[in-house]
Amino acid sequence: QVQLVESGGGLVQAGGSLRLSCAASGSIFSISGMGWYRQAPGNQRELVAFITSGGRKNYADSVKGRFTISRDNAKNTVYLQMNSLKPEDTAVYYCNADELDYTGREYEYWGQGTQVTVSS
Repeated sequence: QVQLVESGGGLVQAGGSLRLSCAASGSIFSISGMGWYRQAPGNQRELVAFITSGGRKNYADSVKGRFTISRDNAKNTVYLQMNSLKPEDTAVYYCNADELDYTGREYEYWGQGTQVTVSS
């Protein structure tokens, strides 16, 4: 199975930047995709950004142009560079990974979450 360890969250003023990291470890056959989700109190968890093993990216409309997702396949690590942060970006950010086993079956894993707080 796969474990995801996140880092990089913290407190930042509006307009500032943070860089989140998430490293996958464990018994990994293949990671097909990795992404970031976030959840604010009282809200549903929402997709922020996602990247496939081939480098194809998707972003939520609310972060497009401000956030950049990237990955290092050799290190099984995904990053989220967050610029021009707004108070509405405040949430717990969760790393997600989709693993393929040797049969092609897909499994989904989640990190523990890291708090991002943007002050106004």
